[in-house]
Amino acid sequence: MNKSIYILVGLILSINLMGATISKTNCLKKDNFIFAGGECIEYRDFEGDNNDRLIIVVHGTWKEGTNILARYSPFAETLNLNTDITTVAIALPGYSNSSTNNFTALSHKGVKNLASQKEYIEFLAKVVKKLKQKYKAKSVIYVGHSAGAMMGASLSGLYPNLLDKLALAGGRYKLDKHQINNDLISIDSFINKLNKHTQYLLIYGTKDKISNPKYTKSFYKKAKKLGLNVKLVEVKDAVHLDLDMTDTSADAITNMLDN
Repeated sequence: MNKSIYILVGLILSINLMGATISKTNCLKKDNFIFAGGECIEYRDFEGDNNDRLIIVVHGTWKEGTNILARYSPFAETLNLNTDITTVAIALPGYSNSSTNNFTALSHKGVKNLASQKEYIEFLAKVVKKLKQKYKAKSVIYVGHSAGAMMGASLSGLYPNLLDKLALAGGRYKLDKHQINNDLISIDSFINKLNKHTQYLLIYGTKDKISNPKYTKSFYKKAKKLGLNVKLVEVKDAVHLDLDMTDTSADAITNMLDN
């Protein structure tokens, strides 16, 4: 085998390992995958006795190709054990073995503001709806960190009857002035159209340098003033990384689901 053939084989293997494109037919043959919004999404689930409700855990921005499910599966299992509610951790496009048929990873060269793009939030809604249908759940609890928190908040505005409760850790809830346009959205874009029956749990870490606590506190004050069902949780000395997985966060999420 000559050098050029070795290179060609290497490129093919690299593409396959990255799972760049996966057809619906091939996706449906795989265990722990769903096909939604044109993407083959890998997930891990932990089933509970409470089948009426479903917890969906959504990660934030990581380096492209990160095995995100290795990090989030234990957290999803913890929430399942604490609540006895079926809990699913998903890998967004470009992470673990999820496809990139239509979207890149959240962290990708040349891609900006993907977590704020309306098209991406609409895709995320399709994933949530597919999971809700799969588990025959009547209500959905969304748990998101960082970009995952921002997207969940936006999702609750774009589709105000889709999510019943949200636990959002280390998020941002408003676009900068120069970002506001028809393609980019945030929950602030829908602030007067939110479902007042939806519960919001907003979590911030006092030492978070990526999502400054002021972002969460500011949104909390605005939401409270508008009469939304919102609660603020401080995690003392917590940084941005794994903020959602702290004991304080996990306890607050469990308490929210008990009420």
